[in-house]
Parts: sequence; C-alpha cells; structure tokens
Amino acid sequence: MTDEAARARVCASAARLGLDARLSEQVAAYARSVPGYDHPTPAPVVACDLDRTLIYSAGAVKLGVAPLELAVAELQHGEPMSYWTADAQRLLIALSGVSTFVPTTTRTTSQFFRVRFPAEPRYAITANGGHILVDGRTCDRWAAQVAEQLSRCAPLSEVVDHVRASADPAWVRKHRIADDLFTYLVVERDLMPARFLADLTDWCAERGWTVSMQGRKVYCVPVELTKESAVAEVASRVGSTAILAAGDSLLDAGILSTAAFGVRPAHGELHTSGWQAPHVVVTEAAGAEAGEEIVSRLLAAVLTPAA
Repeated sequence: MTDEAARARVCASAARLGLDARLSEQVAAYARSVPGYDHPTPAPVVACDLDRTLIYSAGAVKLGVAPLELAVAELQHGEPMSYWTADAQRLLIALSGVSTFVPTTTRTTSQFFRVRFPAEPRYAITANGGHILVDGRTCDRWAAQVAEQLSRCAPLSEVVDHVRASADPAWVRKHRIADDLFTYLVVERDLMPARFLADLTDWCAERGWTVSMQGRKVYCVPVELTKESAVAEVASRVGSTAILAAGDSLLDAGILSTAAFGVRPAHGELHTSGWQAPHVVVTEAAGAEAGEEIVSRLLAAVLTPAA
C-alpha cells in the first residue's frame, strides 16, 4: 500500500469514528511517521502518561506558543487545575473507541480521580505502577505482587528519612509520601543546590531506588516499581500483543522502550536529556499543543494499516 493510500485509509477510518474532516486529516498526516508493527487482535493497549504529556497545568500550557481552545481536564475543590485542548478531548474519545486506552501515571490514586476523562477508561495505572485500577477499583492481587517486589529494595522509611535530612526548607515547599510506595519533594528549582539531584541519585541508586525530576517535583521511586510492568499486566489481561505509549519523563522511559511505537513531547525530562529510541517519535509542538499531537499520533498508529 502506498503512503497516499495509507493516509486516505486512515483519514476515512478517523471520520468513521466521528471526527470532523479537519481532525481526520490531522490524524492521517501522521500515518507516514508510524514505523511498522504487528497490528494485533484485540486492539493495542495505549499507555499514556498524564502530567505534561496529556494534561497540563496553567503554567505548563504556556510551553507552547499557539493560541489554543482549552478544556478543563482536572478539578480540585471545584477549581480548574489542569487542561487539554478541546480537540485532544475529541481525539481521545476516538482513540478510546479503537484501543484499550490506559492512563499511566505517577500520581496517587486519589490525585488520579481528579482527572475528568471524556471516555472513562476501564483500566488505569497509578502510583508509577503501584496500582492497577479496574473500573475504578484497585486490584488487590496486583498490589500484593508489587509489595513482594518492593521487598528487594531499601525500605521507604529509610529513603524518607534521608530526603528529610538532606532537604532544606529554604527551597523545599512540600515533602510527600505517595500511597506508601514512594516519596517526592516539591521544590523551588532556582534555589535548589546544584549538586542535590546528583547526590540524591547516587545515594538512591545504591539502595535500589531511582530519582526523577519533573517540573518542580523530585521523585524517589524504587527501581522495582515501574509503569511498564503494570502495563504488561494489563496487556496480558486483555489479550493484546502490542503496546503503544507516550510520556515525557525518566519514569516513562520504560513504557516507551518496551512499546511497539511511542511518542514523547518536545519538552520535559526526556527531551532535556536527549533521550531517543528508533520507534519513538518526538512531537513538533510543545505544551498542551504537544498533548493534542500525541493523541493524534497514537490514533494514527492504531489506524495505520499494517505494511
């Protein structure tokens, strides 16, 4: 099948999902950038990070430059906290109709429930793989498996004590423990000492933990606690043999590396470090505009005919 024929087929498929001509053409434009992979039956699992990948705070929206029609993605105490574009919402409904769409986040479960999805996902992954939610309920069997895996790492209490002792209130705004699985700081980046992140990374590595900085948050997470292991479990449960993925941080590198096809935005921790993989494309846009592009590219990957 020629590139033009594939593009026309993707455009027609997008239109059948209820997208208007403009959005259908937008999705079809990305068909050529999809590397070949086996199109499975059932449809692929699409694992997508949330913050700074799919949804954006008011400040992160401004990473892009184009004027956008925004829609509220998250409410806290009745106030808008995060956004995506209105077109991203429409595209996400279409994507959810032809794949097993799995929000895959480092957020705690309670933080995850603040996000308002236009099509409620059956599966979700929270706490960086610590929890699999099925129809909004935590899977106890998976939680028990994770607890056993974490026994191979230094205990959370040891890491919490070290972080508390080495962090300075002059530049630390919050210190949180997430679902009794990992810990993170909210910091003033400009005031944080230059060596803090490197020193903390080295200390944690010796104890089976990893460090990641996303925006103003410094995460300390056990190496055994991964998004990709939870995504693989969901794929096994639904019987899918292909995983597509999107994410912006070091904690997303695993799902991107193991996916058949992936997308990362032109911003964030992975972008700053220059992280690349042959099957992972980088968006042309940044900010909330990149979030819309990510959903378009993922939908194109689902709809593109196999070579």
